[in-house]
Amino acid sequence: MTIQEFDLIIIGSGSGNSIINEEWDNKKVAIIDGGTFGGTCLNFGCIPTKQYVYPATLGHNIRTHEHLGIKGEVTDVDWSAMRDRIFARIDAISAGGRDYRAGLGNVTLFEEYAHFIDTHTLETESGKQLTSPQIVIATGSRSVLPDVPGIDGPNVHTSDTVMRIDDLPARVVVIGGGFIAAEFAHVFNGLGSQVIQANRSDVLLRKADAEVSEKFAEQAAKQWDLRLNHALTEIREQADGSAVVVFDHEGERVEVETDLVLVATGRKPNSDTLSAEKFFDVDDQSGLVAVDAQQRVLKNDEVVEGVFALGDVSSPYQLKHVANAEARTVQHNLTHPDALRATDSRYVPAAVFTHPQIAQVGLVEKDACELAEREGFELAVKVQHIGDVAYGWAMEDSVGFVKLLANKETGELLGAHIMGEEASSLIQPLIQAMQFGLPAHRMARGQYWIHPALAEVVENALLGLETEH
Repeated sequence: MTIQEFDLIIIGSGSGNSIINEEWDNKKVAIIDGGTFGGTCLNFGCIPTKQYVYPATLGHNIRTHEHLGIKGEVTDVDWSAMRDRIFARIDAISAGGRDYRAGLGNVTLFEEYAHFIDTHTLETESGKQLTSPQIVIATGSRSVLPDVPGIDGPNVHTSDTVMRIDDLPARVVVIGGGFIAAEFAHVFNGLGSQVIQANRSDVLLRKADAEVSEKFAEQAAKQWDLRLNHALTEIREQADGSAVVVFDHEGERVEVETDLVLVATGRKPNSDTLSAEKFFDVDDQSGLVAVDAQQRVLKNDEVVEGVFALGDVSSPYQLKHVANAEARTVQHNLTHPDALRATDSRYVPAAVFTHPQIAQVGLVEKDACELAEREGFELAVKVQHIGDVAYGWAMEDSVGFVKLLANKETGELLGAHIMGEEASSLIQPLIQAMQFGLPAHRMARGQYWIHPALAEVVENALLGLETEH
């Protein structure tokens, strides 16, 4: 069998696709992807979900601001028009990206899945063998489905499929307690569905700060039917097209009838589809391909020359902005082997586009306390409520807050957590302060803060930290 030789092979067309720049114009490049061109974020994740979140938030706000003197109702939601508007744009971007790459004279696109047969050789589903001295693994992740009867039923969806349904369901059961579950519970609730969110444990958003997790659970329970400690045991389709979802709640059987089941119980790296574990270090539990700070893949804790990985297949964050940063690292290191760069993962922010919005960066309080004890410094903690600043008064906000954690002696910010209106934007100056080492009080008093903008809550939180700098 003839083995096709390339200068670079990229497996995955999400963030990995951005690696190809002018430095590869005169070299042979292969892109392998058996899925939808453009990857998860574009087609199934960040981008389409937020295009549903925005109208859902509008719907929620229309119905819930009587306390401000405005009484409104949502009389009609045209789900199919919303869906078509969203995916007309996304599908065109995906198709355009595919056609552009396929049209380049130096790029060969293999629209099928492949697996490794040695560290630098891949075999596609159709039996083609490809080899290259440089390979980038960027295959992303996929939804995990629990092994219960009925999980493959027609009314059962994941985030990959639920946004393409034809009509807004009257009743939705969302299974899971992470960020995907939180966002879709808000989407369906905001658009008018009756929502039940069921989680097998008693904690939502487990990776969030404990105070944020607790406060969000309180707010979620006020908006939709939140059921904690409910373990999924079965999904049963009914003759009328509905489904019955069966849970175990503290030893008792609970049955819920619904029109749609959204399973959002987590995602797993696509390393197993590549047979990556045969040739590289892959964590048995997480499925993550092991990489060093330069994104080089490891085998027996040693670098496998020429093989890199990025994004969900090797990163625990499962965040597009992290995958993009790692892609920039790989892009540089592929062509500058004598001047390698490392990905800076010190301050990785994340946001949950639910209601209320949630954003975080750095340590949660529990981990900050442990760090302070270990390194011998005192921890400063400040919680500033949005309702205490002028724009918060305008909103009559009684929910949102900013929580900051800092080294009391140096003023160094260790963590920032925000729940409330536009949390994903409000946190950005705090990310900047942490990234560039700006002490809390210097950040607060070293610049103007627009009055009476909502950002004043960040200013006041910084000033409220009892630090020496």
